Amino acid sequence: MSSTILDAPSPKLTLAAAVVVVGLHALTVAALVAMKAPEKTVEAKIQTPPIEIELVTLPQKEPVAVVEEEAPKVQPAPPKPKAAPIVKAQPKPIKEPVIKEKPPKATPPKKAAPPKKVIEKQPDIIKTEAPKIPAAEPKVDTQAADEQRRAEERRRAEERRIREQEQQKAEQEARDRAAAQEAERLAAEQAAKEAAEAAAQAKAKAAASNTPVNFTASNADWASPPRLSFPKRAARNAQSGDTFNVVLVLRVNKQGGIDSVRVSQPSGNPSVDKAAQRQVRSGKFTPFTQNGVPVVGNVTLTVSYAVP
Repeated sequence: MSSTILDAPSPKLTLAAAVVVVGLHALTVAALVAMKAPEKTVEAKIQTPPIEIELVTLPQKEPVAVVEEEAPKVQPAPPKPKAAPIVKAQPKPIKEPVIKEKPPKATPPKKAAPPKKVIEKQPDIIKTEAPKIPAAEPKVDTQAADEQRRAEERRRAEERRIREQEQQKAEQEARDRAAAQEAERLAAEQAAKEAAEAAAQAKAKAAASNTPVNFTASNADWASPPRLSFPKRAARNAQSGDTFNVVLVLRVNKQGGIDSVRVSQPSGNPSVDKAAQRQVRSGKFTPFTQNGVPVVGNVTLTVSYAVP
């Protein structure tokens, strides 16, 4: 701001002052046209002489974008504020300066009035959000995890294969044992069958055969024992207390009857030998058997007589 006080009675000074005032007003109008002023019209306060001229140039500050960090959130960008319309200031009316005649004495110049404070309107802070940038996912090295997972899968597959092999082996062993047991059973059945067939054949052969089988007296079992007594005819040629032993061979049929009697070892007295052959026939044996089949048997029997 600048102020000029014109107190000269000279016409030349008055004209020069008027020219200066007009020039200053022209510069003021040009500055007001060039600047972007708010809508309010600044009313100049016209004072009586001395004339005070205020030249105010308001620099325009560009809006500063303040970025506030917020949580990642997608929001549409707010619309940009419209620029304030430019209002041309009306030129101040130019009035003829009034020149007062003063006595020619030196008067101290008046102090210039302090310039008015012009409050600059701060531009509105426009909050703009930075475009949401998707957070880059941290790269995780999964190679070790993949390798461990593959190793675990291989281990499980190997365990599964081993279990399957063991199961197959156990099943095969069970089948082998079952087959062996079946083979043993069949062999036992075959052996029993063969033995039964052999016994049946032996029985049939023994039943069909009349070939005598030799037995001892201890194997003989009398169904009805014979009646033995010393013959009276033999007593004529014997002394009391003498003993006569006769060894006989008896043919016993399948029913236990005695078919024939043969003297194997005589007693020395023919009468005693004949009497023994005759008396033995009165007895009957339990049938002799071989493999459960009745057979014809030869029994060696010793008969003893004591002379009364």
